[in-house]
Formats: sequence, structure tokens, C-alpha cells
Amino acid sequence: MKNPSLPYVLPFAAFLLFLTLESRLALPPVWEYPLRVAVLSLILWVFSRHVISLRTSHAPQSIGLGILIFVLWVAPDLLFPGYRQHWLFNNSIVGGAPGSAESYASLPAIAMAFRILRAVVIVAIVEELFWRAWLMRWLINPDFETVPLGAYATQAFALTALLFGAEHGSFWLVGLVAGILFNWWMVRTRSLGDCILAHAAANGCLCAYVLATGKWEYL
Repeated sequence: MKNPSLPYVLPFAAFLLFLTLESRLALPPVWEYPLRVAVLSLILWVFSRHVISLRTSHAPQSIGLGILIFVLWVAPDLLFPGYRQHWLFNNSIVGGAPGSAESYASLPAIAMAFRILRAVVIVAIVEELFWRAWLMRWLINPDFETVPLGAYATQAFALTALLFGAEHGSFWLVGLVAGILFNWWMVRTRSLGDCILAHAAANGCLCAYVLATGKWEYL
């Protein structure tokens, strides 16, 4: 492949494009969410399947890390209700504090199923490919294929975590903490599969929490 970065970057770019167009797509949810999953899955299969490894060597620990990240994600809202109204989490840069997003509660079951599938499977793969398998290595050396998975360099580690946090808007603080933990797990395991599993476990717990509590803002 002429551009070795393409399999890592293209799925993430497509994912961000869907987020950008979210309010502009005039499709009913029963079509929109399956379409997103189908397009992202096709991109991953065509362009990225040769760089995706789902093999794990620390599966129980990866799941445990994902559960820990889920707890850290929701804990601030439980311990300090309304803290997202602070200007640090509610401004023109990071966006506003999330609302209740009650419209998600009325999604057809098939649309909700595909939204959860996207969060647990597609997002976990797409983000780990981009952040941990590509960016953290590319920042060490643009010829990133010469850099092994899990290679540590302070600046690359810190910048990847900061950008990962920034990606999550008003959730930037818990996103930063999650980014640090996911980065650390990549350094610790040197395994894309373990990072994908940890990310999937965190998102899976978050989806279950949303369905159980109606805290739709986390979706």
C-alpha cells in the first residue's frame, strides 16, 4: 500500500465525518444507524483488515480495565451532580454540557441495537487503530511501521492522551483519564487486541448503564 497510514486513519476520518453530518442526514434512525455500521465495517474490511489483530494475551485484565474506565467515566456525575455546568466543561471550545438527549429513548429497537453495536465494536476498533496503533507510533517516528506497538515516548504518550480527551468535548477530563489508561495498557501489553477489548468493555458497560438508568447523554 502506497500510504501505510491509510488503514489506520481512514476509518477514523469516516467516523468523524458521520459525526459532523449527524444533524444533516435526513434519514430515519432505522436506516441511519445500520448505514453507519455498514459503511464503517466495509471501510475496516477493505482497507484495514490486514492491520487489525483481535488476539489478546490479557483478556481478563483488559475487561477489568474497561470496567474501571467506565466507573471513572460516570463517577464525577454521580459524585458532583451538575459539575459539567462549570465553564471548564461548558464553553465555546469544548461545547456545552450534555443534555438528557431524551430523543434516544424513542429510537426504534433496531436503531438502538445498531447504535450500541457501533459503540461497542466499531468505535473500539476505529479509535484504537487511530490513537494507539497509529498516532502514538507516528508521533515517535513518521515512519511509524518501524516503531513497535506499545513503544513509549513521553511526548507521544502525553499528546495522544490529550488529543483523545479533546475528542470527547465536554467529557474531556474523563476522556483524558481514559486516554492515559488506554495508552498505558498499550505500553504494558503491546497488544492492539487487548486495547480494543478494554475499549469495547468500557463502551459496553456504558451502554448497559444508559439502558438501565436512562442517562441518554452518555450516548
